[in-house]
Amino acid sequence: MRVGMVCPYSLTLPGGVQSQVLALARTMREMGVHVRVLGPCDGPPPDAGVTPLGNSLPAAANGSIAPVAPDPPAQLRLIRALRDEAFDVLHVHEPLSPGASMTSLVVRSAPIVGTFHAAGARMAYEVIPGCRWLRGRIDRAFAVSEDARAVAAAALGGEYTVVFNGVEVGRFATAPPHPTLGPTIFFIGRHEPRKGLGVLLAAMGQLRPDARLWIAGEGPQTVSLQAQTAGDPRIEWLGRIDEADKRARMRGADVFCAPSLGGESFGIVLLEAMAAGTPIVASELPGYARVVGDAAELVAPDDARSLAAAIGRALEPARAEALVAAGRHRAEQFSMKRLAELYLEAYEGLLTARDQ
Repeated sequence: MRVGMVCPYSLTLPGGVQSQVLALARTMREMGVHVRVLGPCDGPPPDAGVTPLGNSLPAAANGSIAPVAPDPPAQLRLIRALRDEAFDVLHVHEPLSPGASMTSLVVRSAPIVGTFHAAGARMAYEVIPGCRWLRGRIDRAFAVSEDARAVAAAALGGEYTVVFNGVEVGRFATAPPHPTLGPTIFFIGRHEPRKGLGVLLAAMGQLRPDARLWIAGEGPQTVSLQAQTAGDPRIEWLGRIDEADKRARMRGADVFCAPSLGGESFGIVLLEAMAAGTPIVASELPGYARVVGDAAELVAPDDARSLAAAIGRALEPARAEALVAAGRHRAEQFSMKRLAELYLEAYEGLLTARDQ
């Protein structure tokens, strides 16, 4: 079976959808499936199994910035790759995102599986011309959460199978931990209002004086937030980090914090923290709560005092041990191998139906 996996977002830039696409493709290859990933790349492809379609352009989406490639040269490269590779199945992620995903639906060179990731983006679907026609080009539709399913169904119609985002448990569980100099909290994400980094920085003022904070990523708030915390030696701004460093920081940290204010349909990074054996403190958002179950300290969004108290509890040895044990068990339920098996069953069903 030859599978073409299409990602609309730049595969060389950090993002939840991109990490899922690359990890799913890796896992399927380990299972003996021929998979190529097609998507924009702002630099060398991150994997030998990637076909780059060109550089991305920033586009506003769901309160964030999406690095998509809607330009004609990228579409021509995609069409040429689809023709040359002669895939048996196309797996299109965020099918109605501009660029490679939408073009894949239009040309439809093979049966299509579509996975919808976004929550809170119904308006974006509704302003796309012909969005329901495009939805009709998908043979089997999945959503990574109930929130994502509800948004897509309301705007586009059709049926959706709710699955989950997966995690490569072994890659995080065995990563060498980065050394720390005291109780350390780790944050990774785009520095924009909805990710809640400002709330976490406010909470730092209420934590024990030896607590430290690693901040990975960058974004429109980086400069202003750095200015607010200038001179605080407890805070280390890491900038953009690669996947290996992310795993090491995740393993080395005493707490992983996800203080998002909203717009999170799932929370892949929470799975990664659980797989790494790191206690989690996160905002009590529906998408996050469904992922972590009882394996995290959940607090009301945009409440620095409650966030600080929860981090303090998670740093206590007994509570940390309980969160780690629950998190590891929870992560196994979301293993990437299980997810790959679900999708492979869908691919095989489409091919069987086509051949009858």
